[in-house]
Amino acid sequence: MNKTYFIRQEHVKGFHPANHSGTTNYRLISPESVGSKNIELLLGVIEKDHGALPHKHPGIEQVCYVLEGTAIAEVGGESKEMGPGDCVFFPADTFHLFKATSDKPVKVLVIYSPQYGEEPAKIIKGR
Repeated sequence: MNKTYFIRQEHVKGFHPANHSGTTNYRLISPESVGSKNIELLLGVIEKDHGALPHKHPGIEQVCYVLEGTAIAEVGGESKEMGPGDCVFFPADTFHLFKATSDKPVKVLVIYSPQYGEEPAKIIKGR
């Protein structure tokens, strides 16, 4: 893919992230797409009763912003039902999960800083 500053979802190949079920992510802003160095933006599409299993990212902060549908997010001992316009911050090195609850797929913007890039060393499963 040629680098550009303008990206459309249709121009990015979807992938199924590790430690997730029923999820397709589209890496919109990345080193490969725009040459970003410190940030990554994904669009996630998650089917009902699926999403991220408990995990944490060493040294990586994450933000999720719900565009469509509803989901449950858990982080730092807190749990919240989220809908369009809701946002959650997952601190680096903190276990968290995100699960779709609505009948229609959840669409969520996901920001990582620094970039995650689906590197296996950048995820710790469990709880």
